[in-house]
Amino acid sequence: MSDPIFYDTWFGLWRVLAVGTFGYLGLVIMLRVSGKRTLSKMNAFDLVVTVALGSILATVLLSDNVPLAEGMLALALLIGLQFVITSISVRSQRFRDLIKSEPTLLVHRGQYLEDSMRRQRITPEEIQAALRQAGHDDEASVQSVVLETDGSLSVVA
Repeated sequence: MSDPIFYDTWFGLWRVLAVGTFGYLGLVIMLRVSGKRTLSKMNAFDLVVTVALGSILATVLLSDNVPLAEGMLALALLIGLQFVITSISVRSQRFRDLIKSEPTLLVHRGQYLEDSMRRQRITPEEIQAALRQAGHDDEASVQSVVLETDGSLSVVA
């Protein structure tokens, strides 16, 4: 017998509808309770949490082996850990230094800072793309380009 192309059973379809609805509502409620910071993109940890939340929800939706309650607990655990980590980092400079990176200056007064670019593995072409997106022709027309803690490039004219 071959694998199903469109669906396996009606139960599977109804399960996805029910689990998807309850999982989505549960995630939205948890995110509203935990605050805006949970899904921010301020640093690498934030990105990991956002991707992990999506992965957990997808697993709960599509895997018969993961019950809704276990998936909701996994979502709550990640959101709770994110809340704890960010709360500690707000209160402790030492902890903040341990888990967060600092922005890196890549262009200063129109000059590439090649050592910084090499350390951060950023190419001139990537900086030029950020300059174009910010409406500038070249690096000479800006004060600085900064690699932010979330991996984005900021252009300061």
